[in-house]
This record gives sequence, structure tokens and C-alpha cells, in this order.
Amino acid sequence: MKNKLTYIIDDDKLTVKLMSILISKNKFCEEIQSYNNAQHALEELKKNEFDNEILPDAILLDLNMPMMDGWQFLDEFIELSLKKEIFIFIMTSSIDPADIEKAKEYQIVKDYIEKPITAKKLDILCKLIGEIN
Repeated sequence: MKNKLTYIIDDDKLTVKLMSILISKNKFCEEIQSYNNAQHALEELKKNEFDNEILPDAILLDLNMPMMDGWQFLDEFIELSLKKEIFIFIMTSSIDPADIEKAKEYQIVKDYIEKPITAKKLDILCKLIGEIN
């Protein structure tokens, strides 16, 4: 398994719970850390930015959240001095074509996945991680 740690950044507790169950069941990664506030996840990344072992391999990011939305998170994320490549996947209920196009502007975003997450969608993400590594 190439993906050891995955961050789930989503303010919806039910979505996080369901995603965590599905991720564990499908062996997408060894460990999951969830954040219902993107700012908290960003602080954790900053705290560990020089320790690749503690950094996540993948981030599943919701767009529509209070305080700091997914776009603000991405803007701050690209300013970090990370040496490790982290795969960011937008996981959102937004089907707005403008959001899809905006996501393409971020090179760090590997894919845009509409909720709900399914086992098939997780398989696609695993393949993407494998192709990129």
C-alpha cells in the first residue's frame, strides 16, 4: 500500500464518518485523520512541513465549508514549503461547471470527485496515485 495517511477535510460529520468507513473497508490507506475545519488541517501541515513521515499522502478536500473553504485552503497550501508530494482530491457535492474549471487551475489537484464517494471512485483515486508515483 503506497498511501499510508489520508486527511479528510470536510465540515459534514456524517460525510466524514461514511467516507472513513468506506476508505477503511477498501484499504485505501492505513490511517485517516479528519478535520472539520480546513484551517486546523493547514496548521497541522505547517507544523509538520519538514517531516515527510508525518505528512499525509493524500487529502480529500471538500470545497464548501465555513471559516475557510476549500479554495482558500488550496491557496494557502501552495504557499507551504513541502518537500513531499501530496495528492489532493476535491470531494464535493458541487456540480457547478465553474468549480470544475477552477479546480483545473490548481496543478496540485489531481481529480475532482462528486459526492457521494463510492468504492469505484476510491479505486480510481488509487490508480491515479499509482500512476503518478
